[in-house]
Amino acid sequence: MVSAFKEALASGKFVVTSEVAPPKGTNLEKMAHHIELLKDKVDGMNVTDHQSSVMRFPSLGGALMVKEMGGEPILQMTCRDRNRMALQADLLFAHQRGVHNVLCLTGDSILLGDHKEGKGVFDLDSSQLLAAVRRLEKGKDLGGSELDGAVSFCAGAIVTPEADPLEPQLIRFEKKIEAGAEFIQTQAVYNLDNFKTFMDYARQFPVKVLAGIILLTSAPMARFMNKNVAGVMVPRDLIDEMASAPKGGAIAKGIEIAGRMIKRVKDEKMCDGVHIMAIGKEELVPDIMAAAGLGGG
Repeated sequence: MVSAFKEALASGKFVVTSEVAPPKGTNLEKMAHHIELLKDKVDGMNVTDHQSSVMRFPSLGGALMVKEMGGEPILQMTCRDRNRMALQADLLFAHQRGVHNVLCLTGDSILLGDHKEGKGVFDLDSSQLLAAVRRLEKGKDLGGSELDGAVSFCAGAIVTPEADPLEPQLIRFEKKIEAGAEFIQTQAVYNLDNFKTFMDYARQFPVKVLAGIILLTSAPMARFMNKNVAGVMVPRDLIDEMASAPKGGAIAKGIEIAGRMIKRVKDEKMCDGVHIMAIGKEELVPDIMAAAGLGGG
């Protein structure tokens, strides 16, 4: 079965995806509100998997909720918390329940999260997980056993185009495509000239690329990301622009900046679409889309 997200990628349209974050607990009201708000505006909703190594309601449960509410889920799967048997079992379950998109991630270190005494698994990495997806599609598991019923997924991975040095990322990028990635979602990009340079390289490969756009909510947030988030670099001029916002106007300024960046990505045909990350403020995604001229508001 071809997923609606895969059809959107193949159509040549400018694809827009966003994230919904499962809660820490079982109260799903806020998540349901975000799904309802976004399901008819974006081409897919990534459901994060214990983001930043913080234990939350599971990505698979959230993806099923997106599906049940009429949205198009993109299941995030990290290799940090499960071995190859558990990962394959979750893929079988996801496919059987109608979740046909997966973003394969290695996962952040357990030490970054709220269960520092936990043990990271990392039995597979993201490239190996992609290869596992493709093997399951051929009707066999990683142990070589035949499956009674195969799977079908639109599978992707991530890349960090603003990493310094960039060369190791390019090696991983190629490895993920060789393993079967159909789409690549980037970590946050803020320097679009640098991103264009990356895309000049990426265009030689048969893969769709979505530029990651993280909403800036304040100048201190931008400085924090520069200091603490690997591969993210907010240019000084954007930090100054955020700092110049009037009191109470920082979020509006961040929406304006994000919309401006998305519009440039689209107008200059830099890549195939964008992945909007509003991190805890998902209700602002339609405003960001409207600011970009995408009719999201």
